[in-house]
Amino acid sequence: MTEEPLSRNTALLLPILGGFSIIVAWEFLLPVLGVPAYIMPTPTAIASVFVKQWPLLFSNLWPTAVESISGFVIGNSVAILMAIVFVYSRIIQAAYFPVVLFFNTIPILALAPIIILIFGLGMTPKIIISAVICFFPTLVNMIRGLNSPSPNEIELFRILSATQWETFWRLRFPRSMPMLFSSLRIASTTAVIGAIVGEWIGSDKGIGALIIQATFNYRSGQLYAAIVLSSSMAICLFLMVAFIERKVIRYS
Repeated sequence: MTEEPLSRNTALLLPILGGFSIIVAWEFLLPVLGVPAYIMPTPTAIASVFVKQWPLLFSNLWPTAVESISGFVIGNSVAILMAIVFVYSRIIQAAYFPVVLFFNTIPILALAPIIILIFGLGMTPKIIISAVICFFPTLVNMIRGLNSPSPNEIELFRILSATQWETFWRLRFPRSMPMLFSSLRIASTTAVIGAIVGEWIGSDKGIGALIIQATFNYRSGQLYAAIVLSSSMAICLFLMVAFIERKVIRYS
């Protein structure tokens, strides 16, 4: 038995109702259960932090947003270019893909201090960490996407006297779009994580630094507000990628 798909309005309404029900339960159950506010404040207490401390939150949101977006653009751009090189040169792929794979096995929490030691405490190392965390999934998916045309399709383009550029632009690249945007969706959220991890290691500005300061000073409302802010930013980036995907895939 196949279930009928949800209507568009229902699909939009259900996540809102689900989130609202959790917020209502969170608001009224915590006082009943006796959970102290310094461990988990209520949603209204977190909302009051947004109202009272918005200038502080926004001043820390800006550097994290710049680092995340810059890392997202740089990491994915390098991954796409390297995937093209790997697909068109099997020798380079055989020589350097294992090296890339090795670097990807290094935990980002171990790699971040090294990057900060090399590039200092400015915004650059956070952008690099964010780019590194975006890089590998996009590289792997882009290689798979560019290699997805069948040998018969490649042979057809060769018989039609298509150049390497025409084969790439009219066959390989459009075929790779679904896999590319799948990895970009993942990267849109991991880019924010990378920037925050970089700020944890060494920074006095940004959402990551604010989370550390709020934790050690027992300012739980500020801590939860910073978490909500970082999650909201990641969701906004994800929605932007999804919007661009709908526009690009429709016409590709």
